[in-house]
Amino acid sequence: MNTKKPSIVFCHGIWADGSSFSKVIPPLQAEGHEVIAAQYGLDTPEGDVATVNRTLGRASSPAILVGHSYGGSVITAAGADDRVVGLVYIAALAPDVDAGETSQSQQAPYPPTDVFKYVEPGDGRLWMKPEGVTCFAGDLSEEEQKLVWATHYAPALDLFTRNAPGVAWKSKPSWYIVANNDPTVQPELERFLAKRMKASTHAIDSSHVPMLSNPGFVVEVIRAAAKALQGSSAKA
Repeated sequence: MNTKKPSIVFCHGIWADGSSFSKVIPPLQAEGHEVIAAQYGLDTPEGDVATVNRTLGRASSPAILVGHSYGGSVITAAGADDRVVGLVYIAALAPDVDAGETSQSQQAPYPPTDVFKYVEPGDGRLWMKPEGVTCFAGDLSEEEQKLVWATHYAPALDLFTRNAPGVAWKSKPSWYIVANNDPTVQPELERFLAKRMKASTHAIDSSHVPMLSNPGFVVEVIRAAAKALQGSSAKA
């Protein structure tokens, strides 16, 4: 039986980059996991998934993909790769492209969240205004909120209306962290997605960024996924 700990590849959301996982990477590394955060450009879902596939090539197999927010859409597609044995969603989207869903259409049945009051288009991107960070990471200190805004990156305007092929949660074991106080993605949507994918579901009273506000909780969920999947083998 394969006793090697799975690698962990993090996939960030919009208005973020790999630094959003800075509090959960060190403890996982200390436990012997190979960890890497994919840094993609938020230009197209297809391009972002291609970056994750290249990142998987730099990590040992098997691997677990961890996606936050829009990163959930990314791991849903990229997780179809044979090197991936499991998925962890953090307050994340998880569209079923087979049913024609996109990141945007998945949110349409739910009331718009507060963060969208504080965004503006510019140069083909959708930028978050400084005051919008309280709707994104309101349970962080003011200093940390400023850092989140300073390192945020804006997605292409049409990013959410497109999708890359693949629905990995239909065939791969999944874990889902619901952020009960999320003002960016509706918590009700998060609960629906977790139930639909039959994920092991873990809820916490958190803003949209539990990996920053409650890193210990997030590490525990990833640790549980890794332990459950430790004997799994990648197909290639």
